[in-house]
Amino acid sequence: MTQAIKINEAEINLCFIHASGPGGQNVNKVATAVQLRFDVVNSASLSAAVRQRLLRLGGKRVTREGVLVIVARRFRTQEKNRMDARLRLAALVRKAAALPVPRKKTRVPQKSIERRIQHKKKRGQTKKLRKTVFCPED
Repeated sequence: MTQAIKINEAEINLCFIHASGPGGQNVNKVATAVQLRFDVVNSASLSAAVRQRLLRLGGKRVTREGVLVIVARRFRTQEKNRMDARLRLAALVRKAAALPVPRKKTRVPQKSIERRIQHKKKRGQTKKLRKTVFCPED
């Protein structure tokens, strides 16, 4: 997966299911779609930090038990779909392994604060000029 992370093949469970889409009569006969299952919570290959980030990145693809499910049905052959599912898992693990960049606190520049206030004053003046002027009749 990455330089530091190697996932054992035994931790990945592949299941073949019927795919929808193009393929004619072959779609009804051959199970070409791949359902890859990877138990993130019980994986010995991942550190705790990577595991947490992978669970968060997985989103709806992660079950309540902490199993990541990737369904690949883009191609018409099992081999290509199997490879696609593994590449997608590898991309997710790589993304989870990357440390998040800490946010640097910044201040709003004084000039932009002044510009905002000037804009508010100008807008208020425009609205004030729209009012009907009350003239007492003499």
